[in-house]
Amino acid sequence: MGLLSIAIRRRPRAFAVAATAIAFAWVALACSDSQKHSGHGVVHEVSPDDKQVLVAHDDMPGLMPAMTMNFSVYDPELLASLSPGDVIDFELTAERGSFWISDAEVVGRVTPEDGWSLMGDGLVKSDPAPPFALRDPDGREVSLAGLAGTTLLVDFIFTRCPGPCPSLTSNHVAVQRALSPELRERVHFVSISIDPERDTPEDMRAYGLARGADLADWSFLTGPPERIAEVMRAYGVGKRPTTEGETEHVLATFLIDGRGRVVKRYLGLDHAPEQIAADLQAVALPGSPDGARG
Repeated sequence: MGLLSIAIRRRPRAFAVAATAIAFAWVALACSDSQKHSGHGVVHEVSPDDKQVLVAHDDMPGLMPAMTMNFSVYDPELLASLSPGDVIDFELTAERGSFWISDAEVVGRVTPEDGWSLMGDGLVKSDPAPPFALRDPDGREVSLAGLAGTTLLVDFIFTRCPGPCPSLTSNHVAVQRALSPELRERVHFVSISIDPERDTPEDMRAYGLARGADLADWSFLTGPPERIAEVMRAYGVGKRPTTEGETEHVLATFLIDGRGRVVKRYLGLDHAPEQIAADLQAVALPGSPDGARG
């Protein structure tokens, strides 16, 4: 119930001011009866199981500054009427430190020009993908800009990885094989080495082929360590040495649409190849039921 999360696009000082403002609002509300407040914002996510919506809302004077946060929606019909990308005018009920949306009217829809991307029949909030320009095993430069118009599945691996990386690559090989010929023409896989000091282009080629990757539409990339470090920082993929001399890193995969925007992130290995294939279909072939072989 109530406030569950606060996003994200704020400097630390601004975040502290926002949190302080909400804390004061809670203190004021803790000893008061139910109050109604009007709000305006954009629905980012709808979670029916949790009876929650994530809304990026404007400033609500006397209650909280503009931010993105979760609100409960207890009316099932109201919750079912909301979708990501809806622009809403809403009524927020505040009582004893809890906030919930008690009424809402959809007054518009965002567009791709507003920083959203089409995924199937719906819209998802998306962010510009950090650029990269690295070399494949044949010495050709492969860049985000050069792949414009193509849907990408980008991951980070290293060839001496003892377990998680081969598992990740094997999962993505299963995704690649599940795609229809039509979808294969619109999708490109990218694997970026996080160990450029040791991963030669030949190592990257051998690693991919050993796991069954079709290099016709899969680029295994490496480059100068400083450039790789920049790309990793930009994507938020960290690594660190272990006491056993191995390397730990964030296992992350990024689905990037043809406009160069990140529309989905997959962390870890708990993502079925069938689901990733369906997501690729939804982005690369919106409205088509036959993008994956199934």
